[in-house]
Amino acid sequence: DVQLVESGGGSVQPGGSLKVSCEATGDVHSSSFQNLCMGWFRQAPGKEREGVARIATGSGNTYYADSVTGRFAISQDSAKNTLYLQMNSLKPEDTGSYYCAARGRVSTCSFFRVPSDFEYWGQGTQVTVS
Repeated sequence: DVQLVESGGGSVQPGGSLKVSCEATGDVHSSSFQNLCMGWFRQAPGKEREGVARIATGSGNTYYADSVTGRFAISQDSAKNTLYLQMNSLKPEDTGSYYCAARGRVSTCSFFRVPSDFEYWGQGTQVTVS
């Protein structure tokens, strides 16, 4: 099957920037891993996992949580099977473990915004803003 692996996390001062990546490996040409909605979620200690951004791989349409709109940008490199999240103007409240996730066989990300909507998950990469 497909595995998702995040990287690029680290520590940054408030106002700084960071870019995290998520590479898909394994059977990426499987019919179940096509027409994707891919998303970034984050989870801070003691808090629920929340959606940060999503992208429909077919159309390129993107969606952002209100808390990150204007500061974060989600993108993809299909040739590298990699998803990115560029994070700018970081705030302490952005601290958490960042996870990438995917759901296949869809044509839109409009209806998929909570963790249970996604079937593929990475192990997370830690982002600390302090």
